Amino acid sequence: MGEDKEINRRNFMSLATWAIGALIGAGLGIPAIAYIVGPALQRLEAQEWIRLGSAAKVELGTPTLFKTKIERKTGWIVNEDEITVYVLTEDGRDFVAMSNICTHLGCRIRWVADSGQFFCPCHNGVFDKDGGIVSGPVPRPLDRFELKVEDGQLYILGG
Repeated sequence: MGEDKEINRRNFMSLATWAIGALIGAGLGIPAIAYIVGPALQRLEAQEWIRLGSAAKVELGTPTLFKTKIERKTGWIVNEDEITVYVLTEDGRDFVAMSNICTHLGCRIRWVADSGQFFCPCHNGVFDKDGGIVSGPVPRPLDRFELKVEDGQLYILGG
C-alpha cells in the first residue's frame, strides 16, 4: 500500500549541498545584516555633560569663550566636533552658557569688549552681553546651554 520512498545517492548529495550552502549563507548573512541594520536599531544615546574648564577662568561681568572637542558617533562613523561656548557670571556663583552661533544664519559671533556687545560679522547682528537682541536681522536671542558647576569645573549638557 504505502510505498517507501528511497533516497538515492544523487538526491542525498543534492540535499546535503543545499543544507551546507544554507548554513554557510546564514553564518555570513546574519552578521552582515546585523552590521548594516544594527546602528539604526540602537537606542539614541542620552545627552551627557561636557566639561568646559575651570570656573575660575570666567571674569566677573565679561563673557569668556570656552572651546572643547567632543566625539559624535553616527552609526559606525565617528566625527570630532569643536564646541565653543561663552560663559558669563556677574557674581562668581551663577553662570550662564551661551552659544557663539548667531541665530540668524549660523555665523560665529565674537565678543567686542570695547562696546560690551556680541557682534556677528555676517549681517551686522548685535547682541548684548546676556545674549539678548540689540539690532540686526537676528530672529531670537543667543541659544543657551544647561550648565552646572562641580568641583570648580563648568559642564554643559550636550549630545
